[in-house]
Amino acid sequence: MAYDVYDSECPARAVLDHVGDKWALLVLNRLGEGPVRFNALRRDINGLSQKVLSQVLKRLERDGLITRTVFPTVPVTVEYALTRMGECLNANVGPLLHWAESNMDQIRAAQSAYDERLSEAA
Repeated sequence: MAYDVYDSECPARAVLDHVGDKWALLVLNRLGEGPVRFNALRRDINGLSQKVLSQVLKRLERDGLITRTVFPTVPVTVEYALTRMGECLNANVGPLLHWAESNMDQIRAAQSAYDERLSEAA
């Protein structure tokens, strides 16, 4: 079956919505370094709440991009890792995160110039 992301009914749009989320991108990129426990992910990604992290992990697991492994310890240990498909995605979108970091000075300058033009026009 062929999918067309430009079609409003295409199911791939839901997946794009999941992986286009900033938190999902950060989680995927962090998992690209290797398996990580839930609390370590929460500590590593500043500003990410426990509730949102849980939601993101469930969506990524449902989409087949990560695995969740439960270890029978006391207390229970849960570890997340990329699947092969998740690794493929991370290889393609991971550079986007680094592009944003590398170009932030230029982006902020462009935003300031735009805001200045807008305020002069008002």
